[in-house]
Amino acid sequence: MTASTAASETTTAASTTEPVTERAATSRPHRTARYALLLGGLTAFGPLSIDMYLPALPVMAQELRSTDTQLQFTLAVFLVGLGIGQLVAGPLSDAFGRRRPLLVGVAVFAAASALAAFSPSVPALIAARAVQALGAATGMVIARAAVRDLYSGVAMARFFSTLMLVTGAAPVLAPVIGGQLLRLTSWRGIFIALTGFGVLLLVVAALALPETLSRQNRRSARPGRIARTYAALLRDRVFIGFALTIGLAFAAMFAYISGSSFVLQHDYGLSPSEYGFVFGANGLGLVLVGQINGRLLGRFAPRTLLRTGLVIAVIGGLGIVAAAAWQAPLALLLAPLFVTVSSVGMVSPNATTLALADHPRSAGSASALLGLVQFLVGGGTSPLVGLLGGSALAMAVAMAAAAIAALAAFASLTRVTSSSDRIDRIDHLR
Repeated sequence: MTASTAASETTTAASTTEPVTERAATSRPHRTARYALLLGGLTAFGPLSIDMYLPALPVMAQELRSTDTQLQFTLAVFLVGLGIGQLVAGPLSDAFGRRRPLLVGVAVFAAASALAAFSPSVPALIAARAVQALGAATGMVIARAAVRDLYSGVAMARFFSTLMLVTGAAPVLAPVIGGQLLRLTSWRGIFIALTGFGVLLLVVAALALPETLSRQNRRSARPGRIARTYAALLRDRVFIGFALTIGLAFAAMFAYISGSSFVLQHDYGLSPSEYGFVFGANGLGLVLVGQINGRLLGRFAPRTLLRTGLVIAVIGGLGIVAAAAWQAPLALLLAPLFVTVSSVGMVSPNATTLALADHPRSAGSASALLGLVQFLVGGGTSPLVGLLGGSALAMAVAMAAAAIAALAAFASLTRVTSSSDRIDRIDHLR
């Protein structure tokens, strides 16, 4: 997409969907808070559905008379469904608007969660999880697209930072919530809780979320048109650069998630409760940096903050490598670990904003590709820590390599004139 085409498309979108500028956003804090809670809840579908039932897997294996390997398919099928569902939901929301596909997707999530709660066998649970993933994907992808419809420029980046309050806390709180529910009920109660969460969001979305995509900005749902839209996005070097930046930044965090339990508990001797405290502290750091990023957006451009976050991630990653290589005391490992994980709170909202800035009329499809790249690149690194030996150094190398690759993708692929650059120039003139 050329700069002139992007400018025309942005102008057309602004005139029809009336995205909220920074001044309008600050004058309507109640609406912003309402949207943040609702859209944040929708983006939490994935981590809640993945992490809440993990503490119950051993109990589920006994009750359903299955092996751990069979139960792991319930996680694998959900991850696959999450990726496929986003590719389908994104274009549908560009064609039919955000509201109707969203309500259908949330209803599907709630119904599938109920089916999972009453599944009599592992095959039935796997089928329910596959359908549940499609509903979760719809909520996640349309939430990002709705933000692009509602906000523009700095206001959009600031809103994505606000969403970090929910999206950053969900993976940290989900295992804790699941563990507490197991003390009160069985594993089926966890899926009943997810059903209730889905029903609650369905009611709130039906009552509080208006249609955010005007009819003038909708696109055809014909398969050929959808394929051409995705092909155009894949040819957009800037978009792919920002998508890879997000995916690789999350790859560093996934390497931490997949390897930290073994490293900190087995190599450094932390108890499960002590590990939970460390995990929670890093999650809190991610949320806090996201809020700091929102405040800094009044003074610095999104691209500047994105670059800063990536540099911080690289410095932290190299610090983890140094601490692991020299078998430094635990405190010297935890400090750069905290820095690297927290940096995602600055990288994610700014990279997402800049990636979607040039695509107001295909925000659903663009959001879907962002989610898919994040899933494929980020989630695909999880096995690497184990393949490299599962040691502290293996985790450190994987995290540092991902952070360096994210900075390289940003530096090499996103340097063209686009609407994202115009956001930066406007910010500097303010």
